[in-house]
Amino acid sequence: MSEKILPPWASQIPKGAFISYEQTYKIGEYFDRFHKENFSGMDYYFYDPTEHGFTKDKKYPVLIFMHGFSNALVGEVCINYAGAEFYSKEEYQKTLGGAYILVPLANEYKDKEGNCLGSWDNSYLPKIHDLICNFEKTFADGRISKRVVFGNSSGATMCFKLASAYPDFFNILVPIGGNQIPGNEIFDIYEKNKIRIFYAIGIHDEFVSFEEVIKPRLERISKIKGSRVFTPEWVYNGDGGIASINFGMEMGQHCLVNPMHCNLMFDNGKPMEATLPQGITGWLHDALN
Repeated sequence: MSEKILPPWASQIPKGAFISYEQTYKIGEYFDRFHKENFSGMDYYFYDPTEHGFTKDKKYPVLIFMHGFSNALVGEVCINYAGAEFYSKEEYQKTLGGAYILVPLANEYKDKEGNCLGSWDNSYLPKIHDLICNFEKTFADGRISKRVVFGNSSGATMCFKLASAYPDFFNILVPIGGNQIPGNEIFDIYEKNKIRIFYAIGIHDEFVSFEEVIKPRLERISKIKGSRVFTPEWVYNGDGGIASINFGMEMGQHCLVNPMHCNLMFDNGKPMEATLPQGITGWLHDALN
């Protein structure tokens, strides 16, 4: 940003902390590892681990990334915004033992007034399910072991909705910054189907009331076997600063997907969360195995 706007929560940050206005990583460095396809009117990007040194004689998980509101409008940059790009990196792939990556795109567009329309809603649920099935058959040739759904912001809501609609289809959920958390009856279904959850949201999220909406639901999520909750006091960038992203509205704390995308690691290699020394990829490795 050319002009650094002081975020509304600036007076609350710890003494000695500083505000970081930009991510420290490069966007688009790994886009050439992804292919773009269309199924039944929906575009999607995908990464194939067998094109990057992994053998074709074993099965791999598929990581499905549901993007946030309006992110489909930015083209291939959506791969990054959804938090998928770095999962094609060698170190992430090595930790996971290889993984397919799938990024479905909502059919978003802008009307004459500039409003974004066509974003995720319930009508997409069967379309996404069919897209995944077709992808697995067409490009993975049945080499899928487990299905992991990541979701950022409105994509986190879709993450929960997909597993609620198809609880015997998905294995692991990683919703980030979502406020529409299912009721206990849905979590009972998740447990019956052995679905694990890594739920992540910042305490100072600008769009969600943590105390009123999120906090009362966390205990139930934590009780699901193999699941965990990650609610950092502050969302950080790689340089160790507290993240501020202003698009006419402050949303730095809403963008927890950025440090999650960076495996919850600072640029100096120190983990952002002491109980996750190997980051989110380490947790995924254990959950997948």
